[in-house]
Amino acid sequence: MLSMDEALAALLAQATPVAEHRTVPTLSAHGRVLAAPLHSTLDVPPMDNTSMDGYALRAADVPAAGTRLPVSQRVPAGQVPSPLAAGTAARIFTGAMIPPGADAVVMQEQCSADGDAVVVNHVPAAGDWVRRAGEDIRAGARILAAGTRLSPQACGLAASVGLATVPVVRDLRVAVFFTGDELAMPGESLKPGAIYNSNRFVLSALIAGLGCRVTDFGIVPDSLDATRGVLREAAREHDLIVTTGGVSVGEEDHVRPAVEAEGEIRLWQIAIKPGKPLAYGRVRRAPGGHADFIGLPGNPVSGFVTFLLFVRPFILKRQGVADLAPRALALRADFDWPRPDRRREFLRARQGAAGLELFPNQSSGVLTSTVWADGLIDNPPGHAIARGDLVRFLPFAALLT
Repeated sequence: MLSMDEALAALLAQATPVAEHRTVPTLSAHGRVLAAPLHSTLDVPPMDNTSMDGYALRAADVPAAGTRLPVSQRVPAGQVPSPLAAGTAARIFTGAMIPPGADAVVMQEQCSADGDAVVVNHVPAAGDWVRRAGEDIRAGARILAAGTRLSPQACGLAASVGLATVPVVRDLRVAVFFTGDELAMPGESLKPGAIYNSNRFVLSALIAGLGCRVTDFGIVPDSLDATRGVLREAAREHDLIVTTGGVSVGEEDHVRPAVEAEGEIRLWQIAIKPGKPLAYGRVRRAPGGHADFIGLPGNPVSGFVTFLLFVRPFILKRQGVADLAPRALALRADFDWPRPDRRREFLRARQGAAGLELFPNQSSGVLTSTVWADGLIDNPPGHAIARGDLVRFLPFAALLT
């Protein structure tokens, strides 16, 4: 069996980033991947402004607490103030431009109004509560690197420097389908021997959550011809085809021979639990080229975990994302795991009040565990865990985007 690192390296070696780019409005760019770095068109903030409601003044004009200054102007945000006359103060509001000549702001809680004047009850220093032009971003500075997936705050950053549009990688087009005459859809009555197709819901949502355009070809009958037909159709318009189950060597496992007939396939046995079988291949596209193919295990938890560990980084690399590794945490185990597997294990767990709790049933068919848990413990082969040990924890929050 291959180690996880060996299998992942082999898979990622086949992941070619999409070369086609698009320009999209910044307002609708959330979740897209930048195709080129972004640079600021201006200083941010573009002018000296106040971070507090209060009074703008010259610090030298307030030698002692209780100094009374006439108020010479009122400056709301968005208004251009007049130069500040010496010995006066300007009433000013958060975000407003500092009047030329002023060098400090005293917050309103440290002042008291006195008719047309203000009594300043605090001795300021030059620069108090003043945000200087360009202190956040300088004009021309790179604000986001190519390969960045645009979060809400990244979209806000692009907007803050005046970028109405951004260059992004073209959406990755992913097709999914599911084989098995035993599969039924929720709402249908279950015949003897049938099961509801939970993998269809999990897989489609996982792929869509990575910003891909998903086409669901549904449940395909257990036949070689039907499977070959949907592979050809999916390959025409899609970059990647993902399935669960059907890649073993049983008489009713038609996905593997279908991919071999329409292209090429490699089946890897990977030393992880849950998981183990993973198929990678390519399906020929007429008149030329190919679509990548990844076949996941059919057990619900195995398919879920192998998607997070293998398909997610494969998709991210094809999208041009620069950082593929999920963020891991070192957390305390509040349980014992005395009988580890010889394979690398990914245990469903969640963060408790102080440390990690372990779901009691780690079977690959218990989908309940993936809802109860909020991440996976990455446990090395043959490694027993004792209560109080630090373990490597991969939060779902870092694996689902």
